[in-house]
Amino acid sequence: MIYELRTYTVKPGTVGDMVKAASTVSRDIRGDRFGKLEGYWWTEIGPLNQVLHMWSFGDLNERTRLRAELFENARWSGEYIPLIRPLLVRQEVRLMNAIRPPVAPASTGNIYELRNYRARPLGGVQQWADAFTAALPAREKYSRMVGLWRTEAAQPNEVCHIWAYPSLNARAEARANAEKDPVWREFLGRGPSFLEEMHSIIMLPAPHSPLL
Repeated sequence: MIYELRTYTVKPGTVGDMVKAASTVSRDIRGDRFGKLEGYWWTEIGPLNQVLHMWSFGDLNERTRLRAELFENARWSGEYIPLIRPLLVRQEVRLMNAIRPPVAPASTGNIYELRNYRARPLGGVQQWADAFTAALPAREKYSRMVGLWRTEAAQPNEVCHIWAYPSLNARAEARANAEKDPVWREFLGRGPSFLEEMHSIIMLPAPHSPLL
């Protein structure tokens, strides 16, 4: 299974238009016939004017085939693309393998946090992932992770993990409690040594997102 995380930066004031086009026209045309939609969000805290959507495919060959079929779809090129082309500023794509595949939260109405870390080249990702997954049971006593991935492209030395919380206050409480846990504190003492950059984005799910 390969996962594709697409980040679109749109013109200020047009996030609503982008989400509406995706949740109506795109969803009607595409469904899950050209890759399975795993989640669709817009940013609330962090880089603004962005939407992020994640798709899964059986493998890279299936992705190539399905995307080619999608581009040949007359409704896609004639109805959806003209809606979003005037809105777009930039597109970024990450191709990722799951260390832990996505699992939907037990309840809906969540905020989501995407944490993207760039690790040191030549082994940093694996070192960090090994330490992180060993300590994860301690961290998940306070809130559950949605999924964990390592990137293959465009930048190969990254990990991405997504968390769901009922609210920003719940996020702050969970993180504060986790930092008191001795196992998690031990990880925090050495995990960052494998990394070069850390980024966090707070996201809200679109109406058609499977992760709500």
